[in-house]
Amino acid sequence: MGSKNGGKTTIILRCLEREEIPKPTLVLEYTFGRRARRHNAPKDIAHFWEIGGGTSLQELIRIPITVNNIRSFAVVLVLDLSKPNELWMTMENLLQATRNHVNKILAKLEKTDHEVAAEIKQKMQNNLQRDHPDYDLVDPFPIPLVIIGSKYDIFHEFDSEMRKIISRTLRFVSHYYGASLVFTSKSEALLLKARALINHLAFGYDRSKSVSVDHSKPLFIPAGLDSLSQIGPPPTSDSNFGKLRANTPLELWKKVFEKTFPPKRFSDLQDSKDPAQDSQYAEYEVDVMRAQKNQVLDQKQPCHSLGWF
Repeated sequence: MGSKNGGKTTIILRCLEREEIPKPTLVLEYTFGRRARRHNAPKDIAHFWEIGGGTSLQELIRIPITVNNIRSFAVVLVLDLSKPNELWMTMENLLQATRNHVNKILAKLEKTDHEVAAEIKQKMQNNLQRDHPDYDLVDPFPIPLVIIGSKYDIFHEFDSEMRKIISRTLRFVSHYYGASLVFTSKSEALLLKARALINHLAFGYDRSKSVSVDHSKPLFIPAGLDSLSQIGPPPTSDSNFGKLRANTPLELWKKVFEKTFPPKRFSDLQDSKDPAQDSQYAEYEVDVMRAQKNQVLDQKQPCHSLGWF
């Protein structure tokens, strides 16, 4: 899930090594992939669900995430780095909707299968070693999370200070949620890094131990390998810092980020295009029948009530 036109489909196709031209995702699409962990071993199957429309269809999150698959489910959030004014709201709305739904499932599991619920929570806590200095300062997402910053090629042309603010903010959010973070673009080398993180979750491949935290280069930080001391405080002047009021560290970072990149209104992020009018989904027979029905409806006149039942 993630930013509209942010490159979600392209990332899925590269993960599955499919040479297809990506098409815009209409609503909720499904595909799958098979991989063997070693030679002559049976292949594992990973199920991929993709939600289109940016934040406009976030209620569909509840369809793929169920009590039956929650133990093996992971979320990949794709954020368009070239649109920083939409970034925080997209991230916040989608992650909050996902967290609310997952928490409802975990609450049910607490009553029906307490051991499984405890296992899921413990797995996320284990992303950080108990001796990590930030162990008690973060709030892990309830299921595995990867945050992908897409369109790095455009982002790289931004002013260096803007890049630094966006990069540090996403580092904080990822670390706070116990998520992995990677920046990518259409570059094959960067797509391979994103694929490595996703294949680790989908097929159990070994997790990469490499880390790149240089803000002048594409970030690559697997979950648990960053720290608040390395990220530093929110990037704002001391005079502004004292004026900010926040109840949580996440809220403080949000206020600093949105001071530099004022958010778009939520309504501006909604997808108002009618998919029924989209030429890529045209079906001649269906469209003819629809046009006929519309014509009949247009010709119908309101009936005067005669008191008949």
